[in-house]
Amino acid sequence: MKQYIGDGMLLITAIVWGSGFVVTAIALDYLNAYQVMAGRFVLATLILIVLFGYKLRTFSKPVIWKGAVLGTILYIAFALQTVGLEYTTPSKNAFLTAVNVVIVPLIAYLVYKRRLDRYEVAGSFIAITGIGFLSLQGPLTINIGDALSLACAVAFAFDIFYTNRFVQKEDAISLTIMQFFTASLISVIVVLIRGDIPHTVEKEALYSIAYLAVFSTTLAYLFQNIAHQYTTATKAAIILSMESFFGMLLSVLFLNEVLTARMAIGATLIMAAILIAEAKPAFPKKQLAKNVR
Repeated sequence: MKQYIGDGMLLITAIVWGSGFVVTAIALDYLNAYQVMAGRFVLATLILIVLFGYKLRTFSKPVIWKGAVLGTILYIAFALQTVGLEYTTPSKNAFLTAVNVVIVPLIAYLVYKRRLDRYEVAGSFIAITGIGFLSLQGPLTINIGDALSLACAVAFAFDIFYTNRFVQKEDAISLTIMQFFTASLISVIVVLIRGDIPHTVEKEALYSIAYLAVFSTTLAYLFQNIAHQYTTATKAAIILSMESFFGMLLSVLFLNEVLTARMAIGATLIMAAILIAEAKPAFPKKQLAKNVR
């Protein structure tokens, strides 16, 4: 039951992150990417401290350094994705970032010699194929933006992988607070160095930042970090890849994008990938039942 609760939390996270595409597009009409990142991380950190400030008294050295590692990785991932988008198309940026679905099991294998589960690997490649149908347009060429997007995928893969490891021994909420605090500190320093402090902020930007902070950051990362206690890093990456599907769906509904056959195929492939990853424990049991009969 805990496994299904964890998977449900990850699915909600994917839905919320999918909606973030629409809200971020609105925010970027008024602020640059670094300002948006600083706003969402700082506000999310304040919200977590208000809700769970009592956990600050129980912070241990492992929570502090592990949360700092996760926060640094998280900011690097967002920064690489943002800068990469300046040199490549949004569709290629989204696809290349989503390669983390394939990278997660490879990290587990290369770093910790975790056996590659054939169902997870198959699900990963099917999911990334589906994301390709959803996102890619035009010829496949590699430029500096593509390289930065791939580096972003590696960073997000490490974020998913190490979150999955760290929450096994540390409190998920405490880790999230430290993670956000670190990302907030880095983002504020970057904004100050760039001289990007805004003098006035439109209300539309404030509403967007508030949504991103409350839902796409606080709620989504709390759910993700808690859910990692009940599932594998690879399965988490596959379920979170649904972000592309919900981003596409909400873009069709709210940004009037046209739903194409390619997009429908991509959505179907991602759903198939999740079913493969979820149903794998049932295959041996069904076969065993047949043998008993």
